[in-house]
Amino acid sequence: MTVPLSVLDLSPISTGSDARQAIRNTIDLARHAEAWGYRRFWVAEHHFVAVASSAPTELIALIAAATETIRVGSAAVQAGYRTSASVVESFGTIDALYPGRLDLGLGRSAHLISQLRSPGASPPAAPERPTLVRDGVVVPPPFSPAQIRDTTRLAASLEALRLPGAEPLDYTQQVEEIRALLAGTYTSADGIGLHAVPGEGARIELWLFGSSGGESAQLAGRLGLPFVANYHVSPGTVLETVEAYRKAFRPSAHHPEPYLVVSADVVVAPDDSTARHLASTYGHWVSSIRSGAGAAEYLDPDIAPPLTDYQRRLVDDRVNTQFVGTPAAVAARLTALRDLTGADELVVTSVTHRHADRLTSHRLLAQEWGLRGARAA
Repeated sequence: MTVPLSVLDLSPISTGSDARQAIRNTIDLARHAEAWGYRRFWVAEHHFVAVASSAPTELIALIAAATETIRVGSAAVQAGYRTSASVVESFGTIDALYPGRLDLGLGRSAHLISQLRSPGASPPAAPERPTLVRDGVVVPPPFSPAQIRDTTRLAASLEALRLPGAEPLDYTQQVEEIRALLAGTYTSADGIGLHAVPGEGARIELWLFGSSGGESAQLAGRLGLPFVANYHVSPGTVLETVEAYRKAFRPSAHHPEPYLVVSADVVVAPDDSTARHLASTYGHWVSSIRSGAGAAEYLDPDIAPPLTDYQRRLVDDRVNTQFVGTPAAVAARLTALRDLTGADELVVTSVTHRHADRLTSHRLLAQEWGLRGARAA
């Protein structure tokens, strides 16, 4: 059985380019993704780094205006940086003009990063285990955040995104507030009913995203919400993440059964050697993220230096789980990922230095997967 494919885009900035062009590239990719038959087009949220998706709500509005039918959403809004009301009102404003097309994805990263401010705080070590290969899918040992040597930039970014003295709500509480505001059942701590205008009654689908079997996966299950397991970010924890979501799932009005999406990072080209060359600077990019410096400009594979031994160790799990190759080879690995996780849908992200290569990657995959509209492209 072939499941739907969707696109996750980060608006990456390549060396020699800028944020303006990255946003234009994202809009262009969204138009093509719609024509090729992808189900959704999601954008991420990152700040103070070389990606242009720092304002996902505004970017979603631009994409919705530039397309007609494809669902558009966030993957994911970092709820800890803003109030529940501001999230609902912003998405409600877009839904007023493009009703029934929005996916409001919520992530927990902002809450996790806030722990960096605690004196003497250190990230937990990941459990040690060997690399697993199941049904052709590589599941490496979980990445340990303790490998990030310098978290000062992350902490500084957090401070810049919050008002002085502000603290994020408990994640579960904030998700419940957002649900109540959408449903029109919100009451303040003093018992006063408040109504989000626009936002209340908006035809917005709420999603949770997670990279472990912790709070996000379990909460999505308990609330009967659709859930995204981030294999492309944390491949070593995908199995426990999926298991936690399914184990916790309780039927809801909109989802009587679990609905699971699994993400994967792909680079597709007409031949293996071209695909490997285009993907050869992916490790440099992940290394810049995991070093604590944040996502750097995406390097040109024609001139980039090789990875150092330290960089390679830091990114080995991500490089080994990127799906790189011909359309048939990548589609086969995605099928294996679907079979292993039982995913109802897959979402793919593809980062290359040249925008034209990114378009080609998504087009070739859409054609191989048999998406409507792709065969005529």
